[in-house]
Amino acid sequence: MYMLIADFSGPRAAPASREGATERYRIQDGEPICVEDPLLSIRRFISLVVVAAFTFMGPAPTRADDNTIVFGAALAATGRDAREGALTKEGYEFWKDYVNSHGGIKVGGKTYKVDIQYADDETNAQTSARLVEKFINQDHVNFILGPYGSATAFASAAVVERYKVPMVEGNGSSEKIFNQGFHYIFAVLSPAKRYLEFVIDLALHQNPRPKTVAIVAANDLFSLEVAQGAADYATRHGMQVVYNNKYPADTTDVSSIVSAIKATNPDIILNGGHLQDALLLQKGFKEQNVLAKAYGYSVGPDTPDFRKALGNDANYVFGGTQWSPTAKYRGAPGFITDSMAYAKAFDAKYGHIPDYHNAESTATCLAFQYAIEDAGSLDPQKVRDSLAKLNVVTFYGLLKFDDRGINVYKPMAVNQIQNGNLVTVWPSAVANAKPLYPAPDWSKR
Repeated sequence: MYMLIADFSGPRAAPASREGATERYRIQDGEPICVEDPLLSIRRFISLVVVAAFTFMGPAPTRADDNTIVFGAALAATGRDAREGALTKEGYEFWKDYVNSHGGIKVGGKTYKVDIQYADDETNAQTSARLVEKFINQDHVNFILGPYGSATAFASAAVVERYKVPMVEGNGSSEKIFNQGFHYIFAVLSPAKRYLEFVIDLALHQNPRPKTVAIVAANDLFSLEVAQGAADYATRHGMQVVYNNKYPADTTDVSSIVSAIKATNPDIILNGGHLQDALLLQKGFKEQNVLAKAYGYSVGPDTPDFRKALGNDANYVFGGTQWSPTAKYRGAPGFITDSMAYAKAFDAKYGHIPDYHNAESTATCLAFQYAIEDAGSLDPQKVRDSLAKLNVVTFYGLLKFDDRGINVYKPMAVNQIQNGNLVTVWPSAVANAKPLYPAPDWSKR
């Protein structure tokens, strides 16, 4: 059984004071990108998004249809994060179909069906913000399901805050989103900084014990926080960080990064990034014969695409995961209550075992379901207040938010690809296989 963190600080009731941030950003291809020579602060970035995206502010809608609760979801169908966007949509759709086939959601004395309207945000933060505003102002949806990615979630958070419409996020875990004093965004997933901690912890329990680590990250909100969290955790546990660098978020060439990592001869290589980054790096490591005892990624190994694209070269790779089918939670009534049953039902519908993107997206919808039922109303403020005090166990784990709106109470796990199969190897309480370590030569994988 996972160990859950206690210490709940209570629901957000008043705007939080904003602590000074040292990171600065510029807009590149529609996304907030961290730069060495800062031009815009996070505060100014949010202001620019709001000013650029919203020329009219109307009242927040209270309903979309007399018999249907309608959600809006701006997801990447094109661009760098298109595949992750598709996995997010599968998770949303699985919940929608399940709820509708089981009678709908009870709100007070009435039962509602649910529907989800989608739009392609093109993996672009400004597009995501514009689409969310359209969902609220023109389409009059009831609530917003979050986009894939921290950059798009960051921009969209400013929108829902302005219109006071709740948004639950399942795929944007950068804590910078939640350090702005927002009150209408909630995230069901663990913070970005924790994605690779368990991978390091696993490695430190192996023989031979690793001493050095190389860390590389995409230059975006999520990935940089993953990398910083990994570097801090490794240092605290006596490891030497021999390489720590970043690459452009939309790069298609990581050969120089791979060469630089190879020159440091690290025991462990870790990446904070996304699926396409993981594929580029793993291919590059083989091409340049980079040998490490372990390779760990924040995003990639859990997706079926990673294993399909790399074949045997995907074996021995570790991935931090927000959820595993082996998790031993017993969920509340109203939905599938355990992880394995969810995995089987999902596989029957979509033809593949759900990865954590699927599961956390379904959990995003569940947060709304339980909050709406608790509120007994579709009023955005009442649902928002119910979300703030939510405390429910699901197949995915505990759904509970700190005073910023992020779920710091749910632990991570570690998956590994073994003989083409994804198995859970850490922590031991939820593992269905033992970790394979160290990784052999490429020819033996």
